[in-house]
Amino acid sequence: MNQMIKILVIEDEKNIRNFITSVLTSQKYQVIPAVTGKEGLSQAASRCPDLILLDLGLPDMDGLSVIDRLREWSSVPIIVISARIQEEDKVQALDQGADDYITKPFGNSELLARIRTALRHSNRMQTDAPLPNRPYHSQGLTIDFEKHQVLRNGTEIHLTQNEFKIVALLAKNCGKVLLYDRLIEHIWGPYSENDNTILRVNMANIRRKIEPNPAEPVYIFTEIGVGYRMAEED
Repeated sequence: MNQMIKILVIEDEKNIRNFITSVLTSQKYQVIPAVTGKEGLSQAASRCPDLILLDLGLPDMDGLSVIDRLREWSSVPIIVISARIQEEDKVQALDQGADDYITKPFGNSELLARIRTALRHSNRMQTDAPLPNRPYHSQGLTIDFEKHQVLRNGTEIHLTQNEFKIVALLAKNCGKVLLYDRLIEHIWGPYSENDNTILRVNMANIRRKIEPNPAEPVYIFTEIGVGYRMAEED
């Protein structure tokens, strides 16, 4: 039940914090409010929330610093809620460990959909058909769907949950081009941003981790303006 799910809301603007609290409590989520970054970090450590909603413009510290501190010890899903609309702000937040980014103002449905999606990924629940049990193999790259493990030439590569989700979906459909829209909806849900910023950031991180030379990929190819395609299996 949702009432067992704890969501930490780190937001200093009272009206927005009250709005979010009202929306979440109406869906039986347990809300833990925090007004400052320091208070939010303390609550995260003591209350162990299932998800964090984080404003970047906090009175005592920048929200990006909060993300850095949290990622030192926790993999809890973090959804940034911010009035900052520049692409570089989104890229930086995602690069530093945020799972999603919602731009103010936003509606009830979008907020709840993003939360459901983040919680599904956190629990490793699948929204599409189950992934095949047989691992994917191509040119030294192995993706073990059951173990959520990626290896290149026998060395394990650490991917975030969203990064693994992207790679796994591409591998399951290796040789086929997956459209940007399908990937975005699969990973972040139907209420995700209309641009490809989040997907591009994650793909850049994936390539940096798995490709011998990210500038000349051998595993994941870009079909410009269309989508991505995973190399066929050996």
